Amino acid sequence: MFIGIGTVVNVATVVVGSLIGLALGNRIPERIKDTVTTVLGLFTMVLGGFSVVAMNSDALASEVGSAAMIVVLASLLVGTVLGSWLRVEDRLEQGASWIRSKFKGAGDENRFVDGLVVATLVFCVGPLTILGSISDGLGRGADQLLVKATLDGFAAMAFASTLGWGVLASAAMVGLLQGSLTLLGFLAGDFLSVGQVDALSAAGGVILIGLGIRLMGVKQIPVGDLLPALLLAPVFTWAASLLA
Repeated sequence: MFIGIGTVVNVATVVVGSLIGLALGNRIPERIKDTVTTVLGLFTMVLGGFSVVAMNSDALASEVGSAAMIVVLASLLVGTVLGSWLRVEDRLEQGASWIRSKFKGAGDENRFVDGLVVATLVFCVGPLTILGSISDGLGRGADQLLVKATLDGFAAMAFASTLGWGVLASAAMVGLLQGSLTLLGFLAGDFLSVGQVDALSAAGGVILIGLGIRLMGVKQIPVGDLLPALLLAPVFTWAASLLA
């Protein structure tokens, strides 16, 4: 596979899901959608576990010694405090609501635009979008985006069955945003050491586990507030390497 395959597959699943949804209408049982979401939540936790293993990598240990766990934990704790203070989760939700309100039309006249905006926000505003795209760009594999692609495919069926062709058009926005984030991850790989990337991956793994718990409906963890940890993990790794 190649870097960017996750976004390609994600766009494809949105397109296929939208077409199936348009064909089926409102005949997809809610029970099936809930069960699929639960399974995807479980699998997201598994992916998170694999990413957390990077905390024990030789590259990270060579940079920070025995402080690898402390570096990742500190990144998550400080990142969560910073994210909560900045209200990242609330701002993402507020931004989504604001954008949607600007395009909200009366009746069916703007149904296409409404479907486009709603689907784009659901597919693009979330931790898995950021984590998966950056991981793909860093060359860590597209597993996270492939899980997201599956989830988005089923969501596209549900949305397209009620909101119409606008959901299909949202595939272009998915490709644009995730492609940009994948490119950002690819470029970041030239500046970050292997140990810094491992610390970022481990912090991202914990966030993925939180997202899995959220998808399963066990607890609504504000995973958006944890995202600053992804920026802090490489910085803390660099700082710890100076002290090691």
